Amino acid sequence: MSLPYVTAACPGSGGRLKAAPEDFRVHELPAYLPTGAGPHLYLHVEKRGRTTRDVVRALARALGVAERDAGYAGLKDRAAVTTQWLSFPVARDPDPASLGGDGYRVLTASRHQNKLRPGHARGNAFEVTVRGGALEAARGCAEALARSGLPNFFGPQRFGRDGANAALGRALLDPDPPPEARRAARDRFLRRFALSAFQSELFNRWLAERLADGLFATALAGDVLKKLESGGVFVCEAPELDSARVAAFEVSPAGPMFGHQLKPVATGLPAEREARLLAAEGLAPADFARGGDEAAGTWRAARLPIEVALSPLPDGYLARFALPRGSYATVVMRELMKDDADLPDDGE
Repeated sequence: MSLPYVTAACPGSGGRLKAAPEDFRVHELPAYLPTGAGPHLYLHVEKRGRTTRDVVRALARALGVAERDAGYAGLKDRAAVTTQWLSFPVARDPDPASLGGDGYRVLTASRHQNKLRPGHARGNAFEVTVRGGALEAARGCAEALARSGLPNFFGPQRFGRDGANAALGRALLDPDPPPEARRAARDRFLRRFALSAFQSELFNRWLAERLADGLFATALAGDVLKKLESGGVFVCEAPELDSARVAAFEVSPAGPMFGHQLKPVATGLPAEREARLLAAEGLAPADFARGGDEAAGTWRAARLPIEVALSPLPDGYLARFALPRGSYATVVMRELMKDDADLPDDGE
């Protein structure tokens, strides 16, 4: 689907992303650092041109543990230089330098009490080089973004080539799924990934409608709102008071990652919008039960504060910014560049 811009009035910088992996750097911001003691070996890894699962598989083999016992907070882009923490349940302390391989190296090693799990990160810091981009145009867009907030769309990486991941997730919810979906249902990772892609596509549709209706930064009676600091959610009962909190980036309207256990429940006009989106797919919330625990549902903030620092380069500019986990750098860059065609879609 074609997503709207919140900075549509600002001309974009144009330019090219990812002329080389070094043009796109991602540094994981951990939720906590290892304490130095415990049964799990924590490795701080830098990779280039490799997926997170590639590196996890190689390190698990080198350490003599099953890949399923390894832990990570999130997946990182293949076509980039990225750093992140990985965990492995091993008793010995290897020399970090001996664990390097093709396209990755171990920076430091430590220990901790628990396995790293998805979500054990605050977010990511990005350094993105735009080749041939107009710096002054990018500055205008960055200033507009700081005022408006960032629409928390899912990036194209989420959906796969031609939306195949989301289409597979939709098929998994059919009463009589096709053979490809039945095969995917037996692979827990693929099932979770596909169902999440479909939920993400519905969220993008919901957010695109809110933007088109001029309700991006407005709290409506019956909206589910999310506290940006703590992540807590509640139903809006005082729109005037809560709209002031939205304007101050204290809370955000929250969009549905639809599921069969989605709580709390929106009411009024927001609930009607959700029902209409599901009806267009021939679904009701109860149908997500066919996806099991992976399709229980949750709420995602629609609007995020964003500050982009820009620096000139001889042939373009460098953009630096940080985002909470689950948010996409490509969404920031499309607002700056206004050129979807040159945005990468080869993430994990």
